[in-house]
Amino acid sequence: MALNPLLDSRDQRFVLFEALEADKLNRYERFADFDRDTYEATLDLAEQIAVEQVYPANAQADKTGAIYDPAAKTVKVPEGFHAAMKSYREAGFSGLSNSPEFGGTGMPETVYRAAMEYFCAAGVAFSSYDTLKVGACNLIIHHGSEELKKIYVEKMVAGQWGGTMCLTEPSAGSDVGALKTRAVRQADGTYKITGQKIFITAGDNDLYENIIHPVLARIDGDPPGTPGISIFIVPKFHVNPDGTSGKRNDVATTGIEHKMGIKGSATCSLSFGDNDQCVGWLLGQERQGMKIMFQMMNEARLDVSQQGLGTASSAYMHAVTYAKNRLQGQDPAKKGDFTSVPIIRHPDVKRMLIWMKAQVEAMRMLTLLAAYSADMANVEKGTPEGREAQGLLDFLIPLCKAGNTDLAWLVTSEAMQVFGGYGYCSEYPIEQLARDCKILAIYEGTNGIQSMDLTMRKLLMNPDMFNFKVFKKRIALSCEKAGGIVEDKYIAAMKNAVDAMDATVAKLTEWRDRKRILDILAVAQPLQQAMRMVAHAWMHLWSMTVAIPKLKAIAGDIKGEKAASLAKDNAEAAFYMGKVLSGQFYLGAELKHLTGYLDYVTAGEPAAVNECFENIFTGALPQ
Repeated sequence: MALNPLLDSRDQRFVLFEALEADKLNRYERFADFDRDTYEATLDLAEQIAVEQVYPANAQADKTGAIYDPAAKTVKVPEGFHAAMKSYREAGFSGLSNSPEFGGTGMPETVYRAAMEYFCAAGVAFSSYDTLKVGACNLIIHHGSEELKKIYVEKMVAGQWGGTMCLTEPSAGSDVGALKTRAVRQADGTYKITGQKIFITAGDNDLYENIIHPVLARIDGDPPGTPGISIFIVPKFHVNPDGTSGKRNDVATTGIEHKMGIKGSATCSLSFGDNDQCVGWLLGQERQGMKIMFQMMNEARLDVSQQGLGTASSAYMHAVTYAKNRLQGQDPAKKGDFTSVPIIRHPDVKRMLIWMKAQVEAMRMLTLLAAYSADMANVEKGTPEGREAQGLLDFLIPLCKAGNTDLAWLVTSEAMQVFGGYGYCSEYPIEQLARDCKILAIYEGTNGIQSMDLTMRKLLMNPDMFNFKVFKKRIALSCEKAGGIVEDKYIAAMKNAVDAMDATVAKLTEWRDRKRILDILAVAQPLQQAMRMVAHAWMHLWSMTVAIPKLKAIAGDIKGEKAASLAKDNAEAAFYMGKVLSGQFYLGAELKHLTGYLDYVTAGEPAAVNECFENIFTGALPQ
């Protein structure tokens, strides 16, 4: 398998087919028509389109950006995105995981997510258009009336019509319950929508014939806060009886944001009902808006997880290529030889590369495990296995979203360090990757919000801590399987990490029972980072358990110079050696940081929640 400049396809196949065994999902009727060859062909096609079309278009899009026409109040996306989206759509990726009932392919979520990793690695801006569409479409599929499904779903699945997520308002950012957008009931069962939304990704563009907006609003007379919120389907264009796009709805694009990165992604401000003619259709029941929207938000958080993974993977792969080709300095292992060598020979560069490798591989496996858990929760719905799969998925979503996006920023930074000064220059790709990935820790719920979600909803307030128990149960099974395969010290490191996390959760439970909620919220972020480290250690132990027997089947027990020689000549041996080294590095070195995070969490230092806190910043400028 040729080296991909964006991600390690061999590692992706390892996760899919050797660790998760996703090809065996065809034992379920829903996926009976698919096999590994089909999945491989799908992923190969995704790789081809991503590398040959999306990746070059993404670099150009960074220079031109999305363009807003204030006269027409419309947005044009970078030109290269049109050809790339046409290929993406014609190849069936727009409806890859949707049911054939709606014109989709019906593949597992796991395979869809693996395919999307290529597009996210090739360009975050490009990937954002269709992922938002998929989320909006799925809302209609799961919560829409038969009439709404008939009108919208098939064209959205086909990629003809796009979609968004309209939550944020100027006065209501993360506090969605403070929204001011209004909905007024009409005699025909529709609603008049009035209000403004901001930071709407793909809010307007010329990639799609129509754009379907799920809009959160409060029906006149309904209570304040999130309990009073409903959700409505508001199309950019009304739909004619024959299914074509008709007269424009009273939805206006009032501008786009000028951003640090993802410049090809149209981040729009939208105004609904300036002429009191904006018509929306209720989705689901009244006052269920937040409950319904959370389905899309959870999907979107996995989308953003993949964007973080893709960006980190691309940065890492570029750094590897650069380190193997950049000649600088002498070989530190050969005294007296002043011949310049590739910088990958230098121990500190090796350290940076294996650190990035270990992070990216754990991110990939955890993200695909979340997708696999979604598949299992669906096909085993109503069974104990399905309940466990859903519990694990719920627990992993904030770890994937916050963990991947925090690490994307750190990995791109480390990749830039490998490039040295050239990495800071726009002629190399790392500079754009760094700018593009910063937003990922902010949108679809900031990572602070993800941490609070994990700490409170998924852990301390979860009935009987079911999700956490499933997480630990799965780790214990991996430790058991690793016995006799992985060195005892690495298994012990994993078990010790779980024990330490258990003790920390017990401490936080005491704080919860003593109503020390502010103290808990103040350490939610380091707790999430600690939990992410435990999850990543689990991924590496699992990977080692799979890789070591396969390496031994190829190489026996050879070590040292013979192993290095074999790795040079045998790509499969080199791959499995790399998996083992990643795991050893993470469990033997990187996991040592866990103690610091947990000490931070349990220290109980009250400075951050001191009552005087808001008044101590005397040098701050007034707003």
